[in-house]
Amino acid sequence: MSPRRVPVSRRERPAKAALSREAVIAVALRIMRDEGLEKVTMRRLASELDTGPASLYVYVTNTAELHGALLDELLSGLEAPAAGIAWRGGVVALLSQYTRMLFAHPSLARSVLTLRPSGPNYLRFVDSLLGLLLAGGVAARSAAWGVDLLLQLATATAAEQGTRDRSADAEGEVYLQAMAVREAAAAEYPSIDRVRDELFSGTGEERYRFAFDALLDGIAAAR
Repeated sequence: MSPRRVPVSRRERPAKAALSREAVIAVALRIMRDEGLEKVTMRRLASELDTGPASLYVYVTNTAELHGALLDELLSGLEAPAAGIAWRGGVVALLSQYTRMLFAHPSLARSVLTLRPSGPNYLRFVDSLLGLLLAGGVAARSAAWGVDLLLQLATATAAEQGTRDRSADAEGEVYLQAMAVREAAAAEYPSIDRVRDELFSGTGEERYRFAFDALLDGIAAAR
Protein backbone atom coordinates (compact mmCIF):
# COMPACT_ATOMS: atom_id res chain seq x y z
CA MET A 1 0.00 0.00 0.00
CA SER A 2 1.59 3.27 -1.12
CA PRO A 3 1.89 6.10 1.39
CA ARG A 4 -0.84 8.67 1.25
CA ARG A 5 0.17 11.81 -0.64
CA VAL A 6 0.22 14.84 1.60
CA PRO A 7 -1.36 17.85 -0.11
CA VAL A 8 0.47 21.17 -0.06
CA SER A 9 -1.71 24.11 0.80
CA ARG A 10 -1.60 27.07 -1.58
CA ARG A 11 -1.18 29.24 1.48
CA GLU A 12 2.25 27.67 2.04
CA ARG A 13 3.49 28.74 -1.38
CA PRO A 14 5.11 32.15 -1.85
CA ALA A 15 2.77 34.55 -3.59
CA LYS A 16 3.72 35.61 -7.10
CA ALA A 17 4.58 39.23 -7.62
CA ALA A 18 1.80 41.04 -9.45
CA LEU A 19 2.37 41.36 -13.18
CA SER A 20 2.64 44.86 -14.61
CA ARG A 21 4.00 46.56 -17.70
CA GLU A 22 6.82 47.99 -15.59
CA ALA A 23 7.80 44.51 -14.37
CA VAL A 24 7.79 43.10 -17.91
CA ILE A 25 9.98 45.93 -19.22
CA ALA A 26 12.37 45.71 -16.26
CA VAL A 27 12.97 41.99 -16.84
CA ALA A 28 13.33 42.53 -20.61
CA LEU A 29 15.89 45.28 -20.00
CA ARG A 30 17.91 43.07 -17.65
CA ILE A 31 18.00 40.22 -20.16
CA MET A 32 19.00 42.56 -23.00
CA ARG A 33 21.84 44.06 -20.98
CA ASP A 34 23.10 40.67 -19.80
CA GLU A 35 22.54 38.51 -22.88
CA GLY A 36 21.49 40.68 -25.82
CA LEU A 37 18.18 41.57 -27.44
CA GLU A 38 17.99 38.25 -29.26
CA LYS A 39 17.31 36.53 -25.91
CA VAL A 40 14.37 38.82 -25.12
CA THR A 41 11.47 36.64 -26.26
CA MET A 42 7.95 36.40 -24.91
CA ARG A 43 8.62 32.81 -23.88
CA ARG A 44 11.76 33.81 -21.97
CA LEU A 45 9.99 36.74 -20.29
CA ALA A 46 7.10 34.50 -19.30
CA SER A 47 9.51 32.00 -17.76
CA GLU A 48 11.32 34.72 -15.80
CA LEU A 49 8.01 36.13 -14.55
CA ASP A 50 6.53 32.69 -13.79
CA THR A 51 3.55 33.08 -16.07
CA GLY A 52 2.34 32.07 -19.51
CA PRO A 53 3.38 33.95 -22.68
CA ALA A 54 -0.24 34.83 -23.43
CA SER A 55 -0.45 36.78 -20.16
CA LEU A 56 2.22 39.20 -21.33
CA TYR A 57 0.22 40.47 -24.29
CA VAL A 58 -1.98 42.36 -21.88
CA TYR A 59 1.02 44.59 -21.16
CA VAL A 60 2.90 44.63 -24.51
CA THR A 61 0.94 43.82 -27.63
CA ASN A 62 3.87 42.69 -29.80
CA THR A 63 7.66 42.62 -30.15
CA ALA A 64 7.75 46.06 -31.78
CA GLU A 65 6.02 47.61 -28.78
CA LEU A 66 8.41 45.81 -26.44
CA HIS A 67 11.45 47.10 -28.32
CA GLY A 68 10.00 50.61 -28.29
CA ALA A 69 9.51 50.36 -24.54
CA LEU A 70 13.12 49.22 -24.08
CA LEU A 71 14.32 52.22 -26.08
CA ASP A 72 12.18 54.49 -23.93
CA GLU A 73 13.74 53.11 -20.74
CA LEU A 74 17.24 53.68 -22.07
CA LEU A 75 16.38 57.24 -23.10
CA SER A 76 15.53 58.09 -19.50
CA GLY A 77 19.27 58.10 -18.80
CA LEU A 78 20.18 60.84 -21.29
CA GLU A 79 21.38 64.11 -19.78
CA ALA A 80 20.12 67.51 -20.89
CA PRO A 81 22.72 69.72 -22.63
CA ALA A 82 24.63 72.06 -20.34
CA ALA A 83 22.94 75.38 -19.64
CA GLY A 84 23.98 78.14 -22.02
CA ILE A 85 25.31 75.79 -24.71
CA ALA A 86 24.80 76.97 -28.30
CA TRP A 87 21.92 75.30 -30.13
CA ARG A 88 24.15 73.34 -32.53
CA GLY A 89 26.33 72.12 -29.69
CA GLY A 90 23.23 71.04 -27.78
CA VAL A 91 21.86 69.07 -30.74
CA VAL A 92 25.19 67.32 -31.34
CA ALA A 93 25.60 66.58 -27.61
CA LEU A 94 22.15 64.98 -27.37
CA LEU A 95 22.57 62.96 -30.56
CA SER A 96 26.04 61.82 -29.51
CA GLN A 97 24.65 60.51 -26.20
CA TYR A 98 21.87 58.73 -28.08
CA THR A 99 24.35 57.17 -30.52
CA ARG A 100 26.71 55.99 -27.77
CA MET A 101 23.74 54.53 -25.88
CA LEU A 102 22.73 52.46 -28.91
CA PHE A 103 26.33 51.38 -29.63
CA ALA A 104 25.94 49.08 -26.62
CA HIS A 105 22.77 47.56 -28.11
CA PRO A 106 23.23 47.27 -31.91
CA SER A 107 20.37 44.77 -32.24
CA LEU A 108 18.01 47.29 -30.67
CA ALA A 109 19.38 50.00 -32.97
CA ARG A 110 18.55 47.82 -35.99
CA SER A 111 15.05 47.29 -34.67
CA VAL A 112 14.55 51.00 -33.94
CA LEU A 113 15.28 51.79 -37.60
CA THR A 114 11.90 50.31 -38.49
CA LEU A 115 9.95 51.36 -35.38
CA ARG A 116 7.83 54.41 -34.68
CA PRO A 117 8.59 55.00 -30.98
CA SER A 118 6.00 56.92 -28.97
CA GLY A 119 7.00 56.59 -25.31
CA PRO A 120 7.18 59.64 -23.02
CA ASN A 121 10.98 59.68 -22.84
CA TYR A 122 11.22 59.46 -26.63
CA LEU A 123 8.79 62.36 -27.00
CA ARG A 124 10.81 64.42 -24.50
CA PHE A 125 13.98 63.63 -26.45
CA VAL A 126 12.42 64.73 -29.74
CA ASP A 127 10.95 67.82 -28.06
CA SER A 128 14.40 68.80 -26.77
CA LEU A 129 15.93 68.43 -30.23
CA LEU A 130 13.14 70.46 -31.81
CA GLY A 131 13.47 73.16 -29.15
CA LEU A 132 17.18 73.54 -29.88
CA LEU A 133 16.62 73.70 -33.65
CA LEU A 134 13.85 76.28 -33.32
CA ALA A 135 15.96 78.33 -30.90
CA GLY A 136 18.66 78.38 -33.57
CA GLY A 137 16.29 79.97 -36.06
CA VAL A 138 15.63 76.83 -38.11
CA ALA A 139 12.32 77.04 -39.97
CA ALA A 140 9.48 74.98 -38.47
CA ARG A 141 9.17 72.50 -41.34
CA SER A 142 12.95 72.16 -41.66
CA ALA A 143 13.17 71.45 -37.92
CA ALA A 144 10.36 68.87 -38.08
CA TRP A 145 11.78 67.05 -41.09
CA GLY A 146 15.36 67.55 -39.92
CA VAL A 147 14.80 65.73 -36.61
CA ASP A 148 13.76 62.66 -38.57
CA LEU A 149 16.96 62.79 -40.65
CA LEU A 150 19.17 63.34 -37.61
CA LEU A 151 17.65 60.39 -35.74
CA GLN A 152 17.92 58.15 -38.79
CA LEU A 153 21.60 59.02 -39.10
CA ALA A 154 22.31 58.45 -35.39
CA THR A 155 20.38 55.16 -35.26
CA ALA A 156 21.88 53.82 -38.49
CA THR A 157 25.39 54.75 -37.32
CA ALA A 158 24.88 52.83 -34.07
CA ALA A 159 23.33 49.85 -35.85
CA GLU A 160 26.14 49.65 -38.42
CA GLN A 161 29.14 50.38 -36.21
CA GLY A 162 27.88 48.46 -33.19
CA THR A 163 27.24 45.39 -35.34
CA ARG A 164 30.66 45.65 -37.01
CA ASP A 165 32.44 45.99 -33.69
CA ARG A 166 30.89 42.73 -32.48
CA SER A 167 31.83 40.80 -35.61
CA ALA A 168 34.48 38.13 -35.09
CA ASP A 169 36.15 39.26 -38.33
CA ALA A 170 35.91 43.01 -37.66
CA GLU A 171 39.65 43.65 -37.30
CA GLY A 172 40.49 41.57 -40.33
CA GLU A 173 37.92 43.35 -42.48
CA VAL A 174 39.25 46.78 -41.46
CA TYR A 175 42.81 45.66 -42.19
CA LEU A 176 41.93 44.36 -45.66
CA GLN A 177 40.05 47.54 -46.57
CA ALA A 178 42.88 49.75 -45.32
CA MET A 179 45.42 47.72 -47.30
CA ALA A 180 43.33 48.01 -50.47
CA VAL A 181 43.15 51.80 -50.08
CA ARG A 182 46.87 52.15 -49.32
CA GLU A 183 47.85 50.02 -52.31
CA ALA A 184 45.40 51.59 -54.78
CA ALA A 185 47.41 52.87 -57.75
CA ALA A 186 47.34 56.68 -58.08
CA ALA A 187 47.02 56.50 -61.87
CA GLU A 188 43.95 54.27 -61.68
CA TYR A 189 42.29 55.85 -58.62
CA PRO A 190 43.36 59.53 -58.66
CA SER A 191 40.63 60.79 -56.33
CA ILE A 192 41.40 58.14 -53.71
CA ASP A 193 45.06 59.10 -54.00
CA ARG A 194 44.26 62.77 -53.24
CA VAL A 195 42.52 61.95 -49.93
CA ARG A 196 44.23 58.66 -49.12
CA ASP A 197 45.52 59.83 -45.73
CA GLU A 198 42.09 61.12 -44.65
CA LEU A 199 39.94 58.12 -45.52
CA PHE A 200 40.70 56.37 -42.22
CA SER A 201 41.53 59.43 -40.12
CA GLY A 202 39.65 60.53 -37.01
CA THR A 203 37.96 58.62 -34.22
CA GLY A 204 34.48 57.19 -34.48
CA GLU A 205 33.10 60.00 -32.34
CA GLU A 206 34.84 62.68 -34.42
CA ARG A 207 33.37 61.23 -37.58
CA TYR A 208 29.77 60.96 -36.40
CA ARG A 209 29.95 64.45 -34.88
CA PHE A 210 31.15 65.68 -38.27
CA ALA A 211 28.17 63.94 -39.87
CA PHE A 212 25.74 65.65 -37.48
CA ASP A 213 27.34 69.05 -38.14
CA ALA A 214 27.22 68.54 -41.91
CA LEU A 215 23.56 67.55 -41.75
CA LEU A 216 22.76 70.52 -39.49
CA ASP A 217 24.31 72.86 -42.07
CA GLY A 218 21.79 71.62 -44.62
CA ILE A 219 18.83 71.65 -42.22
CA ALA A 220 19.59 75.22 -41.11
CA ALA A 221 19.87 76.41 -44.71
CA ALA A 222 16.70 74.65 -45.93
CA ARG A 223 13.47 76.60 -46.28
